[in-house]
Amino acid sequence: MDHVWDFTSVIASRKLLLIGLLHTVELGVLCLVLGLTAGAFVGAARYSRNRWVNWPASAFVEVFRNTPALVQIIWFYFAFPILVPIDIDPFLAATLGLSLNTTAFAAEIYRGGIQSLGRGQWEAARALGMTYGQQLTRIILPQAVKRMVPAFMNRAVELMKMTSLASVIAYGELMHQAKTISTYNFNPIETYTVVALIFFALIYPLALAMQQVERRLRRSE
Repeated sequence: MDHVWDFTSVIASRKLLLIGLLHTVELGVLCLVLGLTAGAFVGAARYSRNRWVNWPASAFVEVFRNTPALVQIIWFYFAFPILVPIDIDPFLAATLGLSLNTTAFAAEIYRGGIQSLGRGQWEAARALGMTYGQQLTRIILPQAVKRMVPAFMNRAVELMKMTSLASVIAYGELMHQAKTISTYNFNPIETYTVVALIFFALIYPLALAMQQVERRLRRSE
């Protein structure tokens, strides 16, 4: 079957794609910031020896790491409003699903980074009379974060791709706009090809930056 490529209708719909791209970046950046911030607290709780702190954090991580992000987004959009009497729009549902999913993975990155440091660091800080929180924030995390950076950058790349899952609940990100364009113009090949190229142009620089950071970190060791 010979297909005649025609991008005219896609170009004519470039404003919709631009809006979708802006929504994609907005969702991805917001969820990354929320996930990395909350992940620091959950990761610290996972490392705690207090079971009343460790157990809830561990349960949270296991639930969100071992269920698909797509299911989480759909659950927050359709099920959560039944349990909690508040309105959940597509943006909020996608933000909750992707942020909490990122929190769970970021928590494990933080925990792994903390565990990579020897017990001597903790003991030295304890000998100075520091509390657990002071040991963590003043001594442990500043050293551990350096080892976490490549994993965080990889997570950012994955999260930017995962924003396309929000299209299933009609949030107007890039993939949803592509569905609208392809349905209206009957041009799925051209539309999804352009969207794939846009995602590549958006994510590939992040991948290159990640490789550059990893090389610099290896040289500084």
